[in-house]
Amino acid sequence: MTSVIDHLAELTGHRDREHADALLLDALWELLQPLSVALHRGLGEGGGAPWTTVLRRGAAGAPQRGRPAAPAPDWPLAGACAECLREQRIVEAESGGHGAPAVTLLPLQVGAQVLGVAELHTHAPLGAALQRTAQAIARLYGNFLALLDYGQRDALTGLFNRKTFDDSFMRVVLRGVGVPAEGEGEGEGELAAPQRCFLAALDLDHFKRVNDNFGHLIGDEVLMLTARVMRSVLQLDDGLFRFGGEEFVVLLDAPDEAAAHAQLERLRQAVARHDYPQVGRVTLSIGFTEVRAEDLPTTAMERADRALYRAKDSGRDCVVGPAALAAAGLMEVIAHESHVDFF
Repeated sequence: MTSVIDHLAELTGHRDREHADALLLDALWELLQPLSVALHRGLGEGGGAPWTTVLRRGAAGAPQRGRPAAPAPDWPLAGACAECLREQRIVEAESGGHGAPAVTLLPLQVGAQVLGVAELHTHAPLGAALQRTAQAIARLYGNFLALLDYGQRDALTGLFNRKTFDDSFMRVVLRGVGVPAEGEGEGEGELAAPQRCFLAALDLDHFKRVNDNFGHLIGDEVLMLTARVMRSVLQLDDGLFRFGGEEFVVLLDAPDEAAAHAQLERLRQAVARHDYPQVGRVTLSIGFTEVRAEDLPTTAMERADRALYRAKDSGRDCVVGPAALAAAGLMEVIAHESHVDFF
């Protein structure tokens, strides 16, 4: 029990969300001694929303975090996880037959928002006492993240706010743009294909008209619904930011520019198809750029904004990236030095 308390004390001593996730799994591991434990998050709304696995720990040792991975489309726990989130209670899922490990799903909440599910595989079902203890740890974790989110997230949409963008951007650069993250191997001794990072600036078209014609409360509803569509389509949480007003920013991993463009185009189409109850149809203009190893947040944002302005000048409701800017003769090629001049 002392080691569990130590993990919880360490958890509340950090201001890093990813570290808190790992320490939560450590605490559950020490307390329950499961065969494995994983942290899943649902993205979007409804029982059919996509899931992503953000962290996993097995008998091999410390929690393994790569880029979030989507479970298979026929993932057998999807329905049970949806029930766990919907009813906000522990769910004991089907274990897969005689002699198979027991599966317990533990809901993780931040305030009124259900954040995700911890999946525990144990030799035998958890008793009532251990379930209560696990729930207490989950509540402490949720309360701690709520304190972090108070200063890091936009109160209206739940996306990260502008203050957190610079730190998130620099983590991308420092990890090495185009270098696989630790734990991303496809097999033992094998690395996944490098992922490049792209920065997108998004703007709701003619949003002022929404506020003028329907009022600011309806405008706020449009922003909240757009944030939900963004989460669902891009299957992201920690790479989504609201910069203020109708402006959003996305940090997106993709193997190349074409793949990034395809993901952003899916988002544009999803927003255009979405039925906004009071407003009807809303459209989105998107400009994006690739993050470079020598970038600062301001330099990458300048390029993304240039692409966004091109999207607006091209009639709005479209996606513009580096290739389109270059084809239009608008991309200035700048020779970057290996140092940064501050003065």
